[in-house]
Amino acid sequence: MAPKTAPDASRRSERSRRAIFDAALSLVGEVGYPRLTIEGIAARAGVGKQTIYRWWPSKAAVLLDAFTDGVDDYGAALPDTGDLEADLKHVLRATADEFNDPAFEAPYRALAAAGANDEELSRTYVARLLEPGIAVYADRFRAARDAGHIDPDTDPRIAAELLLSPFSQRWLMRTGELTHAYTDTLVDLVLRALRPPR
Repeated sequence: MAPKTAPDASRRSERSRRAIFDAALSLVGEVGYPRLTIEGIAARAGVGKQTIYRWWPSKAAVLLDAFTDGVDDYGAALPDTGDLEADLKHVLRATADEFNDPAFEAPYRALAAAGANDEELSRTYVARLLEPGIAVYADRFRAARDAGHIDPDTDPRIAAELLLSPFSQRWLMRTGELTHAYTDTLVDLVLRALRPPR
């Protein structure tokens, strides 16, 4: 008779972690962040409440890890076809589509709201979600500057913020729709401001 092998605790932990993440993301879309609870996440995930508290201090921490799981690596740079306008429009249109997807919007909006009242969460949110995204745009603007496609005095970081801040403001405050026409207009205006001097 073959000896019994001990259960793989790491595999069990990973299954629990995955179930908790799935539960948090689905529940925040169903009930909203204010009604999201550790108890609700535990019940949906089929784990004990103490399992969650052993790994995370709050529902915001669970949601942040769930949302960033698998997307922490912004390794892919923005495309560089040599046409900065086309590259930016392509990526910003895709970003608008993502922000309009309810599965993305609910947890992201919840984290943005929670971060407004939680300094530690806000710092983590910025470091893990906002900064990497800004950095890839800044890198693309830096390449365009070095190639002589935009003003040589351009600060790539400020150029990225000039493009992304109005986008974020419109989405966060719901001042208008995130359409492809809107994102194309943003790109046009920013590139007009960054045009190389003649």
